[in-house]
Amino acid sequence: MKSIYLLSIGFLLIFNSCKKEAGEGGTSFIKGRVYAKYYNKNFTVLADSAYAPDIDIYIIYGDEFSYGERKRTSYNGTYEFKYLQKGTYKIFAYTRDSSGTYRNLVNQYANDLPVIQEVEITKRKQTVEVPDINILQ
Repeated sequence: MKSIYLLSIGFLLIFNSCKKEAGEGGTSFIKGRVYAKYYNKNFTVLADSAYAPDIDIYIIYGDEFSYGERKRTSYNGTYEFKYLQKGTYKIFAYTRDSSGTYRNLVNQYANDLPVIQEVEITKRKQTVEVPDINILQ
């Protein structure tokens, strides 16, 4: 009888010590906007600037190496990632590399480089507003 009691307590301790990681399955939201400056091919003339529609925006959950989800911005440059747990997240979009530095020094195959914003969800039912992600197009 004692062994069943001890086994039950051990199981409850192990079960309750499981902590959910950053990612889907929660009640919080991350939202923001992407702002773009539209240049000509050589980046010598700024043609326009506005909140950017139809831009890919990505989220990385916690310490993951790859993105967990991809969305596209709405007509007014807004995006939202829903149903997230407490934790740290990286939100990013790609921008054109106007100087060529990223391509020359980091990744010779990349035409674009990431613009990353890191945010943290600290409580349930929280909405975190990401500062504007500014890109060059």
